[in-house]
Amino acid sequence: MPTSTSTRAAFLAIALSVASLALLQNLVIPVIPLISSDFGVTADAASWTITSWLIAAAVATPLLGRIGDLRGRRNTFLVVLAVVAIGDIVASYAPTLGVLIFARVLQGVGGALFPLAFGLLRDVMPRERLTGAIGATSAIIGIGGAAGSVLAGPLAGLLGWRGIFSVPFVTAVAGILLTLVLVPATGTRAQGRVNVLSAILLSGWLVALLVPLSSGARWGWSAPLTIGLFAAAAVLFTAWIIAELRSRKPLVDLRLVASRSIWPVNAAGLLIGAAAFGFWGYLPQFLETPVASGWGLGLGVQGAGLALLPLLVGMSSVGFATGVIARVIPLRVMMALGALFMAGGIVFAITAHTSLFTLAIAGGLFGLGIGLAYASSASIIVESVPADRTGIATGVNANLRTIGSAIGSAFTTAVVFGSVKAGGAPALDGYTVAWLTLAAAAVIAGIIVLAVRPARRDAAVTDDTAEVEPAELYAEAA
Repeated sequence: MPTSTSTRAAFLAIALSVASLALLQNLVIPVIPLISSDFGVTADAASWTITSWLIAAAVATPLLGRIGDLRGRRNTFLVVLAVVAIGDIVASYAPTLGVLIFARVLQGVGGALFPLAFGLLRDVMPRERLTGAIGATSAIIGIGGAAGSVLAGPLAGLLGWRGIFSVPFVTAVAGILLTLVLVPATGTRAQGRVNVLSAILLSGWLVALLVPLSSGARWGWSAPLTIGLFAAAAVLFTAWIIAELRSRKPLVDLRLVASRSIWPVNAAGLLIGAAAFGFWGYLPQFLETPVASGWGLGLGVQGAGLALLPLLVGMSSVGFATGVIARVIPLRVMMALGALFMAGGIVFAITAHTSLFTLAIAGGLFGLGIGLAYASSASIIVESVPADRTGIATGVNANLRTIGSAIGSAFTTAVVFGSVKAGGAPALDGYTVAWLTLAAAAVIAGIIVLAVRPARRDAAVTDDTAEVEPAELYAEAA
């Protein structure tokens, strides 16, 4: 029987490990100009350091989540951490852009840490503390992503852009050592093996979808390559669905994913991901718009980073308090409220954009919303699926948020910057249209979660038989 001290120690190890990857999500974005200048390449070429991370994370998250379910989450977690640490070293000493992109692929494999972490928490935490642990971990993921954006500039100024990878490297190594010592190798393992055909098809459609979503604004949305990749994604996605439904041992149990306990959370996750990155990812540029534009505040990079602090405070305070809040508010209601707070923050930012103080309040409200939404969605998924499918189920949920983020980013870029001339400032109307649309997406997400209630007897087919599993495996987490 694990003691309170041992579970806290295990949580510390898992949380620190997740932080090493969370920092890497946005760490490179602010230093793209430095990378471009150092290697003598265009900013478009240097941006592949971002795209490669996104694609690697999207492919690795469900695949390694499933491998963790089959082969043991702790061992898989350690291997992924080691790969991330190696990627940090390679990135620090990369002699060419190609090597740096390879390093970013290795770092992107760490995207699998998120579903593996949630699975490990389910293995080691007592049930009454699981929701709080998942909420705190979700907060760390969000804080780490935002901290990467804020800290990249100052770190690059002190250490150079190569030196920024030293922080996540040290954190990853510490995470490996603490996980080895403090996290026990427990938990239920699934039976079977990885479906290779499904894995290839899944990887194929994810790559074919995310590449044009990330690069379509630069290539042109009507360019043959953009259209061709979207068409390939549609074909591969269809083939993947057919292969999964016909397989006796699917990579992703689509019947489970389609249950009324799961699909509303995943659908909402896609919309929330779009709203999150479409607003959060572009708020610094909004704050840095020159005063000469007639509506911008003209903040510098450091000022814009400080203006994001209320967002981080809101996100972290709610994330770490999720366990307490869940005792009063059902998880699905919490997720819907989070989506509505996000929408409220976006609308407030648009309607009261002339004051830094009001924008800080809008960011804080948005942070509260995203903290509630992310933490509760992960908890719902973990508590609504069998223990031996936690990795793949949370991996699918994380992937849908990633796809949503790419869609939100592509949409915001097209609407806000699509008609802006080189060196010119975007119009306020562009932000208004883009952000109000994303706010509407967040509202729809909240409605979906509240409107579609889980059936009392959601059932699915197991990996090995056609027998129906107990209904409580798919009961509502709240």
